[in-house]
Amino acid sequence: MNRAKTILSSLRVANSLRSTRLPRNHTLSPQVTTQLSLLSPSDSSLSNQPHTSTFLSTHQKLFFSSQPSSILELVSDSDWSKELEHELSNINPTLTHETAVYILKKLNKDPKKASRFFNWVCEKNGFKPSSAIYSLVLRIFANKESINQFWATVTKMKEQGFCIDEMTYITVLGALRNSKMASEITAWTQLYNRMGKENEMSDVMKRVVQVVTRSDWGREVERELGEMKISVSESFVLRVLEELRRNPLKALSFFKWVGGCLGYEHSSVTYNSLARVLGQGDSIGEFWGMVKEMRSLDHEMDIDTYIKISRQFQKNKMLTDAVELYEFMMDGPYKPSSQNCSMLLRAISVSGNADMNLVFRVVKKYEEAGNSLIKTDYDGIHRSLTSVGRFDEAEKMVESMKNAGYEPDNITYSQLVFGLCKARRLEEARKVLDVMEECGCVPDLKTWTILIQGHCSANEVDKALICFANMMDKNFEADADLLDVLVNGFLSQNRIDGANQLLVEMVDKTRLRPWQATYKNLILKLLDKRKLEESLNLLNLMKKHNYPPFPEPFVQYISRFGTVEDAQDFLKSLTVKEYPSISAYLHVFESFFREGRHYEAKDLLYKCPHHVRKHVAISNLFGSAKSSKSAAA
Repeated sequence: MNRAKTILSSLRVANSLRSTRLPRNHTLSPQVTTQLSLLSPSDSSLSNQPHTSTFLSTHQKLFFSSQPSSILELVSDSDWSKELEHELSNINPTLTHETAVYILKKLNKDPKKASRFFNWVCEKNGFKPSSAIYSLVLRIFANKESINQFWATVTKMKEQGFCIDEMTYITVLGALRNSKMASEITAWTQLYNRMGKENEMSDVMKRVVQVVTRSDWGREVERELGEMKISVSESFVLRVLEELRRNPLKALSFFKWVGGCLGYEHSSVTYNSLARVLGQGDSIGEFWGMVKEMRSLDHEMDIDTYIKISRQFQKNKMLTDAVELYEFMMDGPYKPSSQNCSMLLRAISVSGNADMNLVFRVVKKYEEAGNSLIKTDYDGIHRSLTSVGRFDEAEKMVESMKNAGYEPDNITYSQLVFGLCKARRLEEARKVLDVMEECGCVPDLKTWTILIQGHCSANEVDKALICFANMMDKNFEADADLLDVLVNGFLSQNRIDGANQLLVEMVDKTRLRPWQATYKNLILKLLDKRKLEESLNLLNLMKKHNYPPFPEPFVQYISRFGTVEDAQDFLKSLTVKEYPSISAYLHVFESFFREGRHYEAKDLLYKCPHHVRKHVAISNLFGSAKSSKSAAA
């Protein structure tokens, strides 16, 4: 509690003080900082940011909501009590939507404290929780420990006229499924469906959406909207924006029209809702214009909105925009977490053609906020450098990492091996493993797999086998992942027999259990080469490894090229029981008939067990096939 009181004192200092920042585990030494600067581009290149450079620091709110990280630390480090509530109220009575979202988002791993904070927020004069806050709270409470708070929150939402949006429904449903709460899943689904019917759009809202989506925005649209009796509220605007999410530019036009012609004063909640709609490729220019407008009007992007938009940018490979958005948020009061930074660095590093300027911009903003890199951050940057072949800079990054107290490990070296293999510098990649052993870092199976996969990707399968043999000599045992890499390497060179021999020997000698996908892939290649016996052998191995049957390619092959004996062998391979199911027999007979091989189908029938020949489904099939044949004659 002493630490909490210290924080509380600092909050009472003059508003001109900058907000307290939460440091991470390590602090960069001057030497590390210098080395990082050697890697980064010039300050002028970093400042050349087309969307955000002119307004990143134009606004700083000097009241309670401008210091959310300090408020969070106070709440996190204190037991909840009346004294804490009193102290929080005394700091400043103003509590914004963005601050509430920020605190709740950070408390998502502590549902009990999140519940106390949420209840306190709701009791504050003048604060009205938005649908976005309710949705966030529902996601926090969707677990066994806080299910009572979950349903209590649902009741509050219903009482205040809020409905559950589709994304919240899906997210909560997934959380309940992960917690294996079957009864809650049923109740949640029923509630969502019922609330959907109860909260169907009003006739006016439906008409608004129809008018906006029917044609391009213009005077005619505005005239029709103006003739309607529209009673604008936050809930109304949010519902319309939700309906227009697939038409972002029309959503923007509606947003502006409501604020202009109807005189509605948009809130932080409606701005954040519009940001989520605009944050996509076709409307990215409008998105940045709206973000600039938000901040100029003392509205901030809340952290939940940031995370959703950033993930969308990363998913759609809009990495420049993702970095600019990160910079924008780091210059505001609601700074993304260290995990958000690491995720962004990773997204850049695995993008296929990493732009290191983006990496350095993220690191620069992160360090300017008083943070220091941790091992995962160094790994992300190192991965980016090695993936694009910038090995000299990658080596400098490793030195910086060591100076910060982190020794290279299998992750570090594996990334280097991957990069060297990608650059077709295979001999250097192999030597990395020798360097590892000299440094006391024994290569693990993952490192060996990356090395072997690199050789296979370079079409050097024989050298990959040499690496594999060296690995086995060092008493490593292959796993299913490595076997799949080698089998695919053989198949890429059309060496089907070699792939089959390798798999069979690995199963026989090392008791390895291959992936089901490895079996299927190899079976298809063998059947394509008319190697039925080898394929059936793999099918038997799959059966021993308790994989489900894989009959489709066999039935197709045998009905075209196989014999009755082949069909018998196949049916025998399908089950551990004495006989396969009737449906399996039906499948084979039907396939013979489709290929016009009636004689083989009849011959197979005579060799089937009595219960198969007399089964009603089989009799009907042959009866109908006989009738069809007679009619054709």
